[in-house]
Amino acid sequence: MDFKLAPDLNREISRLVVGLGFSHVRSENIVCFRSYGSKSRAIARIWSLPKIWQIALEKEAHYCIEVVTERFERLSVEEKEKVLIHELLHIPKNFSGALLPHRQRKKRIDMRTVNKWHDLLKR
Repeated sequence: MDFKLAPDLNREISRLVVGLGFSHVRSENIVCFRSYGSKSRAIARIWSLPKIWQIALEKEAHYCIEVVTERFERLSVEEKEKVLIHELLHIPKNFSGALLPHRQRKKRIDMRTVNKWHDLLKR
């Protein structure tokens, strides 16, 4: 599998963060990649820098968003936005380097939630 930096996706993430009012997300601390040759069924994944690594490397929280090129590039612009919104929803309000699971106490990261956010973006 191969990874390539995706600055165009970083610009899209910045646009989404502003458009959705995700003030807790520091888009400058998100690095986007395209992966090639993945056997995964995923369209995209988010990777975190856990607290122990932040301390060891003397770095603040960062996230990597990986899109699986073979799957992601087949999507419409709208569906690509939804995939990226889905990944952003995994980032907690404290931008700690942790990741939120799909099923939380009172909040879920599912298509209904993603569609709600996407509808707000279009307004």
